[in-house]
Amino acid sequence: MTTPDLHHAIDPYRRLLVGFSGGLDSTVLLHRLMRMREQEPGLELRAIHIHHGLSPDANSWASHCETLCREWNIPLIVVRVTLAEEGLGIEAQARKARYAAFHDALLPDEALVTAQHLDDQCETFLLALKRGSGPAGLSGMPARARFAGTEQLRPLLSETRASLLDWAQCQGLRWIEDESNQDDGYDRNFLRLRVLPLLTARWPHFAQATTRSAELCAEQEQLLDELLAEELASLLSDDGSLAIAPLRTMSAVRRAAILRRWIATHGALMPSRALLNRLWDEVALAREDAAPRLRSGEAEIRRFRDRLWWVKCQPSLADRVIAWRHPLEPLMLPQGLGTLSLTAGGNLRLPQPDEPVTVRFRASGTLHIVGRNGGRKIKKIWQELNVAPWLRDTTPLLFYGETLVAAAGTFVTLDGVAETGKGVQLEWKA
Repeated sequence: MTTPDLHHAIDPYRRLLVGFSGGLDSTVLLHRLMRMREQEPGLELRAIHIHHGLSPDANSWASHCETLCREWNIPLIVVRVTLAEEGLGIEAQARKARYAAFHDALLPDEALVTAQHLDDQCETFLLALKRGSGPAGLSGMPARARFAGTEQLRPLLSETRASLLDWAQCQGLRWIEDESNQDDGYDRNFLRLRVLPLLTARWPHFAQATTRSAELCAEQEQLLDELLAEELASLLSDDGSLAIAPLRTMSAVRRAAILRRWIATHGALMPSRALLNRLWDEVALAREDAAPRLRSGEAEIRRFRDRLWWVKCQPSLADRVIAWRHPLEPLMLPQGLGTLSLTAGGNLRLPQPDEPVTVRFRASGTLHIVGRNGGRKIKKIWQELNVAPWLRDTTPLLFYGETLVAAAGTFVTLDGVAETGKGVQLEWKA
């Protein structure tokens, strides 16, 4: 890749965060960008090395990256990650941890640059083929993709691994060799070590041909996106939920295409055909009095008021009791739920000096709320107020002592009513 080609690949970004494993591919990428910076001093480079801790050599790899970046005058971040046990397999879990670290490290106006190349693209295509993916999965990796409010750039996608090796050897570069790359127990390594050499020996341009197929699949998906965009928008509400009724009159193929694009709006991976079938049969078409849910990655798909909702899974808050020691100051809630504050202008009374203030997420007993005659259990109140089931578990409940006085953004109980003109409101910035 020439400097003009590389300049075009990263344009218009002038601040780059480079994923740097220390291996051949990322070393060539970082070296080329370093050389480009010599010609364009306004280019700002940072590198990030993810220490997965999976290899006994992981510490020495990090040291190698630190040494090289010091020589090239490139700031380096070394991030140590711990892989969670989520049943995804080591490869997928390592990738998830890696991209989470990239997400956290990116600065404003900075693009992520990674070193995937033509052979990687071919392997990705074959892995998608093995999974029975459709055009979206077979589209492979784009040269540019939205990521963490900015973009991920892959400037080496048109180059083979062999061409990168030639460059590295000509430039006298040093890189590390990950011994796990020789373990053909991993699917990608199996393709790289055993399958692709046979295919390339028979058809020397096999990798280029699969890349063209991936590009054609990507074009078809883009065309479908454009054709279905207006229809999808008509089914969406501002809260991201999707109307079910219009889907019932569609062909199964069209409905599946709409559902895939709705799921994509939430940044999720493309679902399998089996998952889409279950979504429709078990959630959308569940009996009217059911509260169906379907797990998909880190979220659940639910139905409420004849709409489909994408709900991020959260640990239960049922037993949490959060002390609000200074009620006149905002309270930060757990799990990214936002903040609570007491502001002027409502009908909620302030606590008495002898009433400890707490926030909880579960209540029992019969409640009497403003605007309703008689007492009701909180489950019945949620139903009457059309509060979705998953929001009931995460709506902050304000207690004075052991008395529930308000639910954020929803109701005030008679025990919490203030004298006229002397009240506050419980404001929840989610």
